[in-house]
Amino acid sequence: MFEQDLWNEIFQSIRKNKLRSMLSGFTIAFAILIFTLLFGMANGLKNTFESYFLDEATNLIYIRSGKTSLPYKGNQTDKKINFSNKDYEHIKSHYQEKIEFITARIFKRFTAAYKGNKDSYKVRGVHPDHQYLENTNVTFGRFLNVADLQFKLKYVVIGRLVAKDLFENKNPIGKYLSLQGVSFKVVGVFEDSGGDNEERVIYMPVSTAQSTFSDNNYVNEINLTYKPKMNFEQAIAFSVLLEKELKERFSVAPKDQRAIRIRNTADSMKKTNQMLFVLGVLILFIGFGTLIAGVVGISNILVYIVKERTKELGIRKVLGAEPKSIVGMILLESILITIFAGYVGMFLGMSALQLIGDRLTDYFITDPSVDPGIVIGATLVLILSGAVAGYVPAQKAAKIKPIVALRNE
Repeated sequence: MFEQDLWNEIFQSIRKNKLRSMLSGFTIAFAILIFTLLFGMANGLKNTFESYFLDEATNLIYIRSGKTSLPYKGNQTDKKINFSNKDYEHIKSHYQEKIEFITARIFKRFTAAYKGNKDSYKVRGVHPDHQYLENTNVTFGRFLNVADLQFKLKYVVIGRLVAKDLFENKNPIGKYLSLQGVSFKVVGVFEDSGGDNEERVIYMPVSTAQSTFSDNNYVNEINLTYKPKMNFEQAIAFSVLLEKELKERFSVAPKDQRAIRIRNTADSMKKTNQMLFVLGVLILFIGFGTLIAGVVGISNILVYIVKERTKELGIRKVLGAEPKSIVGMILLESILITIFAGYVGMFLGMSALQLIGDRLTDYFITDPSVDPGIVIGATLVLILSGAVAGYVPAQKAAKIKPIVALRNE
């Protein structure tokens, strides 16, 4: 009798007071909807910042040379600073305990041709470690190795779109393409998550690039990754040390910002993480503020419900209803409305995020989404709050004397 009759009365009460039930449900659904959208947008911003580092290792240091901007120790202004193989070897050996991977890079742009197909592509002379500094995923064949470098072999690894342009649907491994009239054997094909531009690149050994297309041992830049065990502060200190040592090596003024430039992704990552932390705290604050507003709304509505039904509760007591049955009826009604409305809000919020998709990438929001567990947790908080909010006035109403309740209009 308890369960069937009780649930019948609850559903009858909800049907009888449709407007009141709808207002209660709307308050809860709206709170969960806003909560879901806020967390989804925050994750979209986080995805955008993380995508900036997608094409490269997150522990990467770029070392680039330029022209002097200040005279210093015999060097005049506008003197070109050139890195060479000796500088690469010096850094590699001198800081071996701090370096994970290291490569020099030479930049060229040549016309590549295979039979009747040809186009212009970026050509980079690199060391074998280069594969690990960027998200270079070899899908066919292999990447460059130490033997290729040592013997200055005319081998190349080509991007997916280079293979598609020149070789169409044929397997390019083992075939020869022409670069500036020089034949190179294709030993690998790679994909790169950095996008189409990064897949229109041709890699060859740095020694081959120097011996075939240059008359010197210069390199354009030196890139390295520091040991992952180093924290942000240690990584930034390492790049400062590198800059100081290289400026002394090339007699560059300590305050010269153009001759030798070092960019450490640790600095960018640290600032990004700090911003994401602040953003997360802000979103959390706003999200819980929304939940609190929902709890307050539920509490006010339930207080009104109990007050509105005081006479009805008095009649129930006269007819012999136990206080706990009165409390249970009001609690179950509030919990039922909260569960239904909460999951409606969650469904609408997650559907809206799926509908948005990548439409807000221009506003730095990429693939906004939210963990269903977080939203379910927020809904459970509202359910619990709804139960507490309903319990207090229900308990008070259950204790009221029937004569007082019947007198209340």
